[in-house]
Amino acid sequence: MLSIAFAPCYAHPLPAAHRFPMLKYELLPQQLLHEGTATPADFFVPVPPPDADILRVHDAGYYERLRRGQLTRPEERATGFPWSPELFAREVTILGGTIECARRALAHGVALNIAGGTHHAFRARGEGFCLLNDQAAGAAWLLAHGLAKQVLIVDLDVHQGNGTAAIFQGEPRVFTFSMHGARNYPARKEASDLDLPLPDGTADAEYLALLAETLPRLLAEVRPDFVFYLAGVDVLATDKLGHLALSRDGCRRRDELVLGLCHARGLPVAVGMGGGYSARIADIVEAHANTFRAAAALWG
Repeated sequence: MLSIAFAPCYAHPLPAAHRFPMLKYELLPQQLLHEGTATPADFFVPVPPPDADILRVHDAGYYERLRRGQLTRPEERATGFPWSPELFAREVTILGGTIECARRALAHGVALNIAGGTHHAFRARGEGFCLLNDQAAGAAWLLAHGLAKQVLIVDLDVHQGNGTAAIFQGEPRVFTFSMHGARNYPARKEASDLDLPLPDGTADAEYLALLAETLPRLLAEVRPDFVFYLAGVDVLATDKLGHLALSRDGCRRRDELVLGLCHARGLPVAVGMGGGYSARIADIVEAHANTFRAAAALWG
């Protein structure tokens, strides 16, 4: 049985310019149900967490201005979204979903958020379609409640997890690993505990070999008792915003590698979807669905 966070507000109404990337949040659950990878019983509707769970990783002043819609125009432009009450509700619900995924992964081995992976959100600012950092909040929640002693964040989105890296600088209980396109956003990278910047055009063979060499070593050295996995599908060759060249099959094998290593070691893992901006929505949904299929094959 899978445990999947999904709320209708994940795909809240946006201006037309922002609408296409949001379609996946509606279509992915439908696809998983249609093909039988998930059943209605596998889904749960997340809710916003207590403010304290957000303020472990976010500045109180920033969070209050975000809640009230008081971001400056430059701050709002940096996020890529026009502010609205619905947008705020979406962001806190995504974050709550990832915290609940962490709790459920402890019980069931794996849990997946249909949204999540908002890794460009810093303590006191948002950027790159990210306003609150859900996996950072999930890691801090586990640590605060004594449910994990060492967390590993495996960020395989095509963009560096700059906000996550900055939030956990100086925090030895959270190891941040980001494998991303060297020339992709953000232009100014932060320092993760381990960064693997990849050249443009990196394809399946090179990508998977590097990951297969790196991740088992990290698991042995870091010795996490919980893993967050950011499974962005903007690594695809078809992605409009990425510079890598993975096939859909290569992206699937990436997911099988990460989740298979966690499963073999008995490590609970919470998965966030991250980015995906291919020209065809079918390519995005199918690549994301492969992540859920890989989890279902191992833990279903």
